[in-house]
Amino acid sequence: MAQAGEKLIGGIPLFAGIERAELDGFLRIFQPVSFSAGAAVVRQGQPADGAFIIEAGDADVVTALPGGGAAAVATLGPGSVLGEMALLESGTRSATVTARSPVASHFIERDGFRMLLAQRNGAAFTIQGRITLTLCQRLRELNAKIVAHDPAGNATPAMEEGVSAGGPRRGECPFDWRRFLPVLPLFRRHAAAAIDEFAGLVHALELERGHALFRQGDPSTACYVVIRGAIEIAGARNGRRHRIGILGPGRLCGTLALIEGQPHSMSAAARENTVLLEIGSAAFERLFRGKDRLAARFQETVNQELLQALSRTNNHLTRLIS
Repeated sequence: MAQAGEKLIGGIPLFAGIERAELDGFLRIFQPVSFSAGAAVVRQGQPADGAFIIEAGDADVVTALPGGGAAAVATLGPGSVLGEMALLESGTRSATVTARSPVASHFIERDGFRMLLAQRNGAAFTIQGRITLTLCQRLRELNAKIVAHDPAGNATPAMEEGVSAGGPRRGECPFDWRRFLPVLPLFRRHAAAAIDEFAGLVHALELERGHALFRQGDPSTACYVVIRGAIEIAGARNGRRHRIGILGPGRLCGTLALIEGQPHSMSAAARENTVLLEIGSAAFERLFRGKDRLAARFQETVNQELLQALSRTNNHLTRLIS
């Protein structure tokens, strides 16, 4: 099984360049699964508990449309990976996949994948990072589509004429933010020692209403956790600002640019007086690339945030198009 699996995934970008020794443990969680022609591999709306790698055969991907009917999305062939997002977080299938011909595949269960992460398996961490990058790319594309499909713009008064030039005041906070962390969803699964360690890596800052946190096109030097207040994310097009969303307490901001190593594709400004925690690029690298318990928790949090943002942004886009 290991030799067959290694040959199968050798040409798939998700697994490219991973050393054989690291792959051995990963290949042991592969489960062979076959489907006859016409059988459903997955159905839209059903719980997603893992990913499939197609070894032989072809399958059609179809998604139901909000107003009724369905649309063909893609055709998957040998070497295709289906449902890799389910390895990161539970959710539901976003499309129905039907075998066009007999399909031989391998199923990777999320629980097995999470077990490998807990065991600090290098291949699992590499694959998780690549899936996260895919999430970032999809979210960036969805944000761009929202801006393109919103010609009238929906800027708030604070954003219409551009945000204020004043920046954040670092090291200032009107309350004891460390004691506030455990009540945020972001940290509820963290032990007290892990929260203390995280707090030692970040800096508090205060941003007044209407002031910019970062601007579209700025280089990325940090990401942020909203502790109190709200941050408005907006994109500019044809001289107008288009609101993408509002980030409240516990939400992460600015992670896409850091993960992708690109300038900010959107602007961020305080919707009201806001307190944030700044995670500098060095601290982010330590958390996002690390393999210890704190890093694993942080990576899990980033992926959950990205998946939730994808869902909200996709709903936003659907409403605009409708």
